[in-house]
Amino acid sequence: EVQLVESGGGLVQAGGSLRLSCAASGLTSDDYAIGWFRQAPGKERVLVSCVRSRDGSTYYEDSVKGRFTISSDNAENTMYLQMNSLKPDDTAVYYCAADILYYRSTCVGGYDYWGQGSQVTVSS
Repeated sequence: EVQLVESGGGLVQAGGSLRLSCAASGLTSDDYAIGWFRQAPGKERVLVSCVRSRDGSTYYEDSVKGRFTISSDNAENTMYLQMNSLKPDDTAVYYCAADILYYRSTCVGGYDYWGQGSQVTVSS
């Protein structure tokens, strides 16, 4: 069973940085996707960034390009989302997610496994 445990959320002033971590276990395939989603109050959950394990291909939502970086420590089975130059609009609950890529070759798509969510609040 795939399990994801997040950490690293919190409160930060605009312009500051935070790093979210997602410790994964049970990922037995070498071709999977890790995604970071966020859901702001009253809004739908959206994909912020993702990475495919097999080739390292990544995706970034337009509003975070140049500010957020997705990375992984394969030895520790931990994925990270480094968030710099944070803005109040980045305030949301952030979720990491995983999906075994049986039927697609991109990290963009549906995800089967989810972390518990981490609150990120950016004050102005």
